[in-house]
Amino acid sequence: MNKKVLVVDDEQSIVTLLQYNLQQAGYDVLTAADGEEGKNIALTEKLDLIVLDLMLPKLDGIEVCKQLRQKKLMTPILMLTAKDDEFDKVLGLELGADDYMTKPFSPREVVARVKAILRRTQIQYDEEASQEDDTEYIKIVGLKIYPDRYEVYFEEELLELTPKEFELLLYLAKNKGRVLTRDQLLSAVWNYDFAGDTRIVDVHISHLRDKIEQNTKKPAYIKTIRGLGYKLEEPKPE
Repeated sequence: MNKKVLVVDDEQSIVTLLQYNLQQAGYDVLTAADGEEGKNIALTEKLDLIVLDLMLPKLDGIEVCKQLRQKKLMTPILMLTAKDDEFDKVLGLELGADDYMTKPFSPREVVARVKAILRRTQIQYDEEASQEDDTEYIKIVGLKIYPDRYEVYFEEELLELTPKEFELLLYLAKNKGRVLTRDQLLSAVWNYDFAGDTRIVDVHISHLRDKIEQNTKKPAYIKTIRGLGYKLEEPKPE
């Protein structure tokens, strides 16, 4: 069965272009011309990925993303923006978008991004299908990370993480105690050249800290190593 992608954009020329190229790449494509319609389709259809424009009538892309995540819909979201504005990008990522692209872009680049996101999702599904014992987990004081189930428990409570937040936390945990540069994290978690935009790493680290740290100003798990990057370590007893 083909993967199903929703394209939400009010510029018909862009919708037509993306729909054609995604269909040529083997995806089933649904479309919406405004944020309200896109949100409703996302909540009623079983989607594999959403391509979401930032500037939309009725509900903008930021609000659509926010409402979907509030309803615990974790479908990966690739956000499109015509603005080269760091605030828009960072806000979108903080509210749960997994990736963003700035217009203008080539259809081939969008398809490549979609493939990269869905490839990581498929790897996770394949691991689940082949894993006979799904009880394997990584344990760090207070945290249990289940790689095959894409689940993280903090103090025995299931955390709501976006796919990118989960992958970042898992990579940090697998490299516990090691200092990882932002470029290393970009390469490992995002799996492609992000044009040196390491701000995306900082945003996701901040989001993770909000969910697992008691005091985000003095983090016990994810430490900032000034001038280098980040490392995850076992919290020290007080």
